[in-house]
Order: sequence, then C-alpha cells, then structure tokens
Amino acid sequence: MHAKPVDPHDFDASSAVHVGRDCDMTDVFCEPLAMTSAYTFASARDAWERFSGQKEGNVYTRFTNPTVRAFERRIAHLEGADDAVAFASGMGAIASLCHALLQQGDGIVCSRDVFGTTVSAFRHYMGRFGIRSRFAELTDLSSWAEAIDERTRLVVLESPSNPTLKVGDIRAICRLAHARGALVAVDNTLLTPVFQRPHRLGADLVIHSAGKYIDGQGRALAGVVTGSPELMKELRGVLRTLGTSCSPFNAWLLLKSLETLDVRMQRVQDSALALADWIGRRESVLQVHYTGLESHPQRDLACRQQHGHGGLLSFCVRGGQSAAWQWIDALQLVARCTNIGDTRSMATHPATTTHCRLSEAERHTAGIADGLLRLSVGLEALDDLKVDLGRAFDVIERGAAWCEPVRAVAECRS
Repeated sequence: MHAKPVDPHDFDASSAVHVGRDCDMTDVFCEPLAMTSAYTFASARDAWERFSGQKEGNVYTRFTNPTVRAFERRIAHLEGADDAVAFASGMGAIASLCHALLQQGDGIVCSRDVFGTTVSAFRHYMGRFGIRSRFAELTDLSSWAEAIDERTRLVVLESPSNPTLKVGDIRAICRLAHARGALVAVDNTLLTPVFQRPHRLGADLVIHSAGKYIDGQGRALAGVVTGSPELMKELRGVLRTLGTSCSPFNAWLLLKSLETLDVRMQRVQDSALALADWIGRRESVLQVHYTGLESHPQRDLACRQQHGHGGLLSFCVRGGQSAAWQWIDALQLVARCTNIGDTRSMATHPATTTHCRLSEAERHTAGIADGLLRLSVGLEALDDLKVDLGRAFDVIERGAAWCEPVRAVAECRS
C-alpha cells in the first residue's frame, strides 16, 4: 500500500501565523510577560500619534514595553519616587544618566568608594567627551564641599560603599550639591528600598544595579533609575535613541523578585550580622566592615539614615593577597563569585577582581587593601556557613606566619 503524496499546498500557513492570537489575559493571576519587539496600531493615525508622542501607548520595545513598565512603576513606588526608567544593566543606567544630564564642560563629583567600574567610566570614558570628573572622600563633608563647584552638574555616591561599607551623610551631601545647582544620584543597590530611601534624604535620583538584591537569584542583568517625571523624561529620551534597553524577560523576573525582597533582605541581614561578629573574633582577621556592628565608625549616621544593614560585609586578613587567595581557594560551600545579592553566599578578592582596573594608588585611596575580602551572605543555614568559613580561616591560620602585619593594619584602616 502506497502512502498518499503530501500536498505542499494543503498546509494552512496563514492559520499557523494568525489563529490563537486573540488570547484573553485579563484574569491571569501572575503578571503576563510581553515578549514582543513591536506593537500593532488601530490605524495609520494611531501609529502617527503614538510615535509623535501625542498619544500614550507602546511604540517599540526598545523604549516601551508593558512588562518593563510594570517593573518601573513598582520600583518607583517602593523608592518613593514618581517615576523610573529601566536599563540593560546598572552600568547602562549610569552611562544613560550621563548622556541625559551632562554635556561638554560639565563636571561630575563622585565618591571614591563607588563600584570600581563606575570610577573607570567617569574617568576614562566620560572624560573623552570633555566631562570633568572629581572624586571626594565619602565620609568627609569638607572633601565634598571642596570638590563641588559651579561646573558640577551631577554628584554620585554609593552609601554604604561597596566593598568597604563606609557611610556618607546623604542629607548633608545633598544640601552641598543643591546649593551649587547640582543633582544628586545615590546608588542604593546594597540596601534596596527595604533598608534605605535616599529620596527622603534629598536625593534627586536613585540608581540600582537590579541584578543584585532586587533579582536575588543571579539570573538577570538590569539597571533602574528612579526620580521625578522631568528627569525620567530625559532618561527615556536617551533610552529611545541609544537603546540601552531592559529585556522584558528580565523585567518580568525582577517584577516577581520584588515580591520577596523584604523577606530576603531581612534573612541575609540576620546572618550577616551574626557572621560579622563571629569573623571579627578570628585570629587572622584585622578588621571587619559592616554597618550593623557597634564598632563601625559611622554607626550613628547609619542608624539615622538606614532602616537596616543588608547582607554584604567585608574584612581584612593578615598576610595580604597571598592569605586572601588561600582563604578563597579553601571555600567549599561559599561560591568564588564576584556578584552580590544571590540566594547563594559568594566571596571575592576585590583588589584582583572588581577593582583590578584601578591603579595601586587609587585602590589604596578607596580602601581596597590586598588582604580585603568581600562576602555576600546568602540564604544558607548560618551554622553551615560558619563551618565553611571556619575551615578557610583554619587554612590561613595554621602556622600563623603573617606577612608585614604593620603595613597590613595600615592598609586595612586607610
């Protein structure tokens, strides 16, 4: 028996494209994911009115997408802002901020303690466009007053700083900047709106590297900036033109992650505080940086402007880079990873990873000592973390032959 020949014209190609497109999602419980690059228009006039801005509506996912917009609205509300714009990454958000607000001849003043890549972006790339960068000591108001002048258009700081956990007086720095006509952007990645609301302290803009604590599971890259409708309009114009766009899928992940942000931040804070106190008692540890410790030099300020202390801490070990690397290599449960804010605990050596592109002098000024280690505390059981960290400390403490202890102490306290 012979099979009937297949008629190539028997397949309904048009139905394969069009049937089922009119699906109703009005009663779905979970926010739907709008994975689309383009949108349909009711008429030619409708398309013209949307493209020209006469009418609100989606135009193209590079700068308008329902899922991305839902994430922007939610994070804006949590930060106490009127609006927000999401980007492909935290650095994409910072670069877009510069394009939106700065022009040749303008100046940036930034704290020395920000993420190392931010320093490189301002100094090496914004400088090519005639934008001057100055750097101030985060904790020294006189340093900010000296750095901010009539050319300063944008002031950028991260408090607490990553990874040294220094705290800047956000309210006072905002007063200094606003008196000179400058805008203030605060990176709130480490604490999230659960533990700090910079807009309440006078910040004009709040920045998040959203793939950290907001995502909480190391799955997505994204950045977001919150602020006034006027400032967000400028940012959205940059987004439309330069295309530093947040993926709808990543926005959907972040939207769902915000639902558990509070409980995750409370959990990692509890473990981080316990570990900071425990680590400080180890023979090999010179100093622990965590704003929740009574010994933190800006403890009073931290308690005034923060509602909590987060899940990131750092500490300096005797023996410099050699001991720090041995400690990292001895870990079994804690991951050797440069991200922060994951469900899994992660450790890194900032001097040779996140801050390796800075000069030795720049690292010293920023407090990035050779023996400094950063620990992002995850959701593992506290006792299990102590076992793993304790094993690593045992490795570097055996023999107790420290290298240049006097110099190491000085570096860790710089």
